[in-house]
Amino acid sequence: VVQLVRDAGLDGIEWGGDVHVPHGDIAQATRVRDLCANAGVEVAAYGSYYRLGRNPEVAFEDVLATATALGAPTIRVWAGQEGSATADSECRQAVADDARRIAEMARRQKTGIALEFHADTLTDTTASALELLAAVGHENVGSYWQPPAGWQEAQNQESLRSILPYLANLHVFMWADDGARLPLAAGRERWQPLFQIVHDEKPAFDGYAMVEFVAGDE
Repeated sequence: VVQLVRDAGLDGIEWGGDVHVPHGDIAQATRVRDLCANAGVEVAAYGSYYRLGRNPEVAFEDVLATATALGAPTIRVWAGQEGSATADSECRQAVADDARRIAEMARRQKTGIALEFHADTLTDTTASALELLAAVGHENVGSYWQPPAGWQEAQNQESLRSILPYLANLHVFMWADDGARLPLAAGRERWQPLFQIVHDEKPAFDGYAMVEFVAGDE
């Protein structure tokens, strides 16, 4: 994977906690960090499967230790286990409280926290994501952004502008309305205006545009 990324001329890799760098596997995290360093490939982030809220299936202590060994500047986490349409105030409060807790733990390791912008979580709409980020109110918590399925270009651009103050990284891909994966080149008209928004309105942005969903979902 490291060699493929280097050959493709990409800058870095967000390593996932599900397959390549499992949560708590410090030896593997150290090995992957060294592989990247030797190849001149950056560790862009640690894509954890930690879900904010009560009784998470993954211990954040393991996530943070792994990210630290990996040398990841950012840990991606998920905003709970329930979508905004059904989550009650108690659920939202638990997610916000947990986000503050782990943000402070990560801050001591000089590591940022960023929320996945995703369906079936409290970041499944722009309004819900902004409400959560405001409730968390911690400078060490940001957000990813990606275009939700079925949105028109004006909606995507408005959403990105709203998230921009919190933007950590972008997830870049191109789907048809029915969810079929398309070559990224098919998204030129979508993505060029989005990149321009970041370039013009957040010139100090130093995050990554993460390419997702390569051919065959490899």
